[in-house]
Amino acid sequence: MDAHSLKAFVSVAEDESFSVAAERLFLTQPAISKRIANLEQQLGCRLFDRIGRKVSLTEPGRLLLPRARSILLELEDTRRLLSNRDGRIDGKLSLATSHHISLHRLPPVLRSFHRRHAEVELDLRFLESEVAYDAVLSGEVELAVITLAPDPDPKICASTNWEDELCYCCAADHPLASMAAISLQDLTNHRAILPSHNTFTRALVEQRFAEQQLQLQLGISTNNLDTIRMMVSIGLGWSLLPETLLDPQLHRLALTDDQIRRPLGLIYHRDRTLSNAAEAFIKTLNQHSQNHRSS
Repeated sequence: MDAHSLKAFVSVAEDESFSVAAERLFLTQPAISKRIANLEQQLGCRLFDRIGRKVSLTEPGRLLLPRARSILLELEDTRRLLSNRDGRIDGKLSLATSHHISLHRLPPVLRSFHRRHAEVELDLRFLESEVAYDAVLSGEVELAVITLAPDPDPKICASTNWEDELCYCCAADHPLASMAAISLQDLTNHRAILPSHNTFTRALVEQRFAEQQLQLQLGISTNNLDTIRMMVSIGLGWSLLPETLLDPQLHRLALTDDQIRRPLGLIYHRDRTLSNAAEAFIKTLNQHSQNHRSS
């Protein structure tokens, strides 16, 4: 049982496809099939059911999957531990971040990191914060810079680098725009356009309204903030958006209640060994965020 065969097995299980797994691992489909066949021969059982183009795990395959993931993570952790000994800052750094943070927060950090450590290969992945969070938990990526979870898993180490003020806003011709002072109660009389229910930002908003025992009137949901901004600007409802996204088409509402602030920052797995490249990125990120707070 070798690492290459286990990696092929995990990829096929996650993608439910031999061809997609082959593309992800930069292998041919016959090479993937051979690795799975060798693993099945070694274990003496079939790991996948193949019915037409559909691929699904057998019962032995389902039992093997979490152990295979654990073995691969331990091997990667050991590789990092040994490679860190020479002190060099190089190799690949897998980093996930949201589109919003990548556009409005990370550019100076990435520029500075690349100038200092050009020999590091950045594997930069643009994911929703919740997806990036799961990718760190599963070991798929080493670091993520995201909207932080309100109630993080104990295995996640998180630090706040910035705070986004979420501003209540609507279109200039929306009924709310003509009101001088607005409460959360007033907002419940109109439709809200918010990210989907499984997002960290939505959880922050719902928590604030629940504290006052208020029920949101929900309209369209989307996780793309630029799309939310567009829908608000044409009068489809009110929303909360980061201050960086406000434009002349949006009317900022003056609420009598406190504004909602969402923490943005870095996460990594508490039980994993960080590479030298990851440690260097964390140092660069913290330096930039400290400068931002002091300016």
